[in-house]
Amino acid sequence: MISTELLFLININKLQSVTSRRFDSLSVHGLGLNDFVILYILYHSSESKMRRIDLAEKTGLTASGITRLLNPLEKIGLVSREINERDARVSYVVITETGKRIFEEALKTAEKTTQEIIPSKKNKAVRSAAELLHDLGGNIQ
Repeated sequence: MISTELLFLININKLQSVTSRRFDSLSVHGLGLNDFVILYILYHSSESKMRRIDLAEKTGLTASGITRLLNPLEKIGLVSREINERDARVSYVVITETGKRIFEEALKTAEKTTQEIIPSKKNKAVRSAAELLHDLGGNIQ
């Protein structure tokens, strides 16, 4: 018999896959779910920028994984790179004005998609699950 905790993690994994497919198929303003999450984090960060390593930590990705996701966003002008004047080894990822505008537009579509995935009658359960996920290491608010 499988534990409730392991079954919970398996179901989170499936939900993440279903959610990513749903967002990617809608092409939320040309953004996949991971792209949207990156823009969300940068949009709400101090000065709209963050060190790559901190962005990787915040998303749960590796440094190379975050770089692979950032490259196309940089090519289309949603994010840019900024070098630290004091320490050339440190670079920042900055959300551009275009990135902010696209994020704001995509947010409306993302909220609509979320309502389709999670019915509003489940608000209490969602709050409890969100609290649990935060306690387990989910650090995005």
